[in-house]
Amino acid sequence: MNTTLLFDAPPPVLLPIKGSDQLFPVNRAFCIGRSYAAHAAEMGSSVDKTKQDPFFFLKAASHIIGSGKTIQFPTETANLHHEVELVVCFDKPAFRVTPEQALASVYGYAVGLDLTRRDLQAKAKEKGLPWDYAKNFEEAGVVGLITPKTQVPAIEQSRISLEINGQVRQDGNTNDLIWSLAELISYISKFYHIQAGDLLFTGTPEGVGAIQPGDSLVGKIDGLENLTLQFER
Repeated sequence: MNTTLLFDAPPPVLLPIKGSDQLFPVNRAFCIGRSYAAHAAEMGSSVDKTKQDPFFFLKAASHIIGSGKTIQFPTETANLHHEVELVVCFDKPAFRVTPEQALASVYGYAVGLDLTRRDLQAKAKEKGLPWDYAKNFEEAGVVGLITPKTQVPAIEQSRISLEINGQVRQDGNTNDLIWSLAELISYISKFYHIQAGDLLFTGTPEGVGAIQPGDSLVGKIDGLENLTLQFER
């Protein structure tokens, strides 16, 4: 019996790579929360690494877009927030790896933007409900040009910032991450088989805030290509 698809399969999400004609096919995105102490504090929380593990949520591949896009403002929110992040891109599997083994699965890095419907997140938190619709929605994850890791050896000692309409809103350094990249990868690999095509959004520094229709965003991390995003009015 010959089988066919009931409908056309969605196209893969493909991200460009610096200096290469190859493309990076996205599988899914893991997103770390409260990984910078100052951001945790501005959100009303504190993090003690000796007593707490990282926590994370997921974004679907279909909700990831590349840099340079102009997008519509998301529906059902009056308080959309920006969160600039370092994104780790995997090209090899990893499962139950130690921190010493973790970086072997990494292909490269990119600037990322985690868009958050903050008002919906707050409403869900108040009721003790999941807040997927605050984080995991169409075009909620933006990823800039991917740079191979061999070209950015000091990525964990890099300035990270976000500008809106030319004004700096977030300004931090990746060395303020509570957990190292190797520790974060090792932790996630306890629960999931990390696969080639996976992304890891590593969390955001302090200074998150509201975006308005018409805003122009530029995310920056030293050693990586800038991320740009424009919202329609």
